[in-house]
Amino acid sequence: MTKSIRPLHDKTETGKLTNSFDEKAKHWDDDPMKLKRAAAIADGIRSKITIKPQMKALEYGCGTGLLSFQFQTELSHITLADSSDGMLEVLEHKIAVHNIENMTPIKLDLLTDPLPSKRFSVIYTMMTLHHVADIDAILKKFYQLLEDDGVVCIADLDKEDGSFHGHGFDGHHGFDRTELGEKARNVGFRDVDFMDVFQIHRDNSGSIKNYSIFLMTGWK
Repeated sequence: MTKSIRPLHDKTETGKLTNSFDEKAKHWDDDPMKLKRAAAIADGIRSKITIKPQMKALEYGCGTGLLSFQFQTELSHITLADSSDGMLEVLEHKIAVHNIENMTPIKLDLLTDPLPSKRFSVIYTMMTLHHVADIDAILKKFYQLLEDDGVVCIADLDKEDGSFHGHGFDGHHGFDRTELGEKARNVGFRDVDFMDVFQIHRDNSGSIKNYSIFLMTGWK
């Protein structure tokens, strides 16, 4: 979804590099698939952990906040982090329009910025990890940011052939569950588990191609 660490860049007419997610942000929520995906992932998270009203959450790579809005009334506070100014601008507008007081957007890249001082009961991401350059480093950051017995919930693509983003994409073409789970355990996460959570169907040159999305959970 957003693209925290490895933003895709385009050049404006002046030659200035811009985050391509800034350009996409205004119409991001218009795609019904993205709304269904967020709802399905939220249901998956609810099936794996017990959401409690006192919990404080961090969504990393939040985009316009589609996933966090699924939990807004269920959590004490949600910090929403992204590196796209355009996404954060849309998110801030949504929060203001709905007079929401328990959601705080921040601009943050955990691989380059200082670690926030807050600690969280739950950290979740949706379609963000495959844009992150250093998976081991980001998992370590998540572990450090969690309270004891906190949980990380990562929804992302299963390993695919590169057709999801197409030519020129320099992120990860999805993940092998066994390899990602081992990375999480090496950082210190326990009871790491995976489940199927959503399918994206795309028309590629006249044929429908399916991309599966998993939900990985792990406890500190």
